Amino acid sequence: MPDPSPQGGGEQTVIVAGVTLLADLSGALYWEAERLLIVSDLHLEKGSSFAMRGVMLPPYDTIATLGRLGAVIARYAPKTVIALGDSFHDRDAHDRLSDANREILGALQARRDWIWIAGNHDPALPSDLGGAIANEVAVGAVVFRHEPTGAIGEIAGHLHPKARVSTRGRAMERRCFACDGRRMVMPAFGAYAGGLNIRHEAFAKIFTPQGFVAHLLGDRRLHAIAASRCC
Repeated sequence: MPDPSPQGGGEQTVIVAGVTLLADLSGALYWEAERLLIVSDLHLEKGSSFAMRGVMLPPYDTIATLGRLGAVIARYAPKTVIALGDSFHDRDAHDRLSDANREILGALQARRDWIWIAGNHDPALPSDLGGAIANEVAVGAVVFRHEPTGAIGEIAGHLHPKARVSTRGRAMERRCFACDGRRMVMPAFGAYAGGLNIRHEAFAKIFTPQGFVAHLLGDRRLHAIAASRCC
């Protein structure tokens, strides 16, 4: 299991089923040996989805999310990108993409393989998004899927893990990677995506109770903290 003491930088090494990966401060995950970048739960067009229901949010979530994704892609220059489901906030969100954002997405996909994993928010992705569509993808000992099952070698999303810790008399709550060395649940990457505290019972169905590490996305570095120390 990773060292539960605070540590870090802009990225942090994590192990899943014997595979060495880099957890990035952005919330993305990079597998250097495969030149593979993984992001989860982009929830593109969440702002416009809420607006349709009369909840007015600033309509900038998609451009913000794509901008952050573009920066990560520029940093790692991956050969392949896997988006782990709920890339779009609802079944029709891809139709609401502006022409400008559609062009940005096309540019990010250019000259690399791109795989959309179907999620519960976007189970029927259209074929004109570019890239391939799958329910799950296996690469060696690792399986990428949207909803976690607790299987060894699994990297999933869906739960939007976040952790709360108290330090120096103040509390900090941040998105995090949840990992026990055998499986991982990734943080949501989307600008408007919420979070579920890792103390929620949903995580106890995946990990041995509190027997995992939360890699918190801090302001300038990641912090690896044992789940048992989180509140």
